[in-house]
Amino acid sequence: MKELDLLLVRWLERRWAAADAGQRAAFEGLLETEDDRLWYWFTGKERPPEGTLGTLVDEIRSDAGL
Repeated sequence: MKELDLLLVRWLERRWAAADAGQRAAFEGLLETEDDRLWYWFTGKERPPEGTLGTLVDEIRSDAGL
């Protein structure tokens, strides 16, 4: 889904270099997640699991002004 790609690429370009191992692992986990699940998380229709993955989704949403 193009919209998801834009969100993920934006974070990758801006934050990957400074990300710690946990953030990088969470980002890689996002890449393995089905698009429909990601869409619900990024649109706020569902909450991702707590922990690093949820924190990363919140950070990506905040950076995008969502």
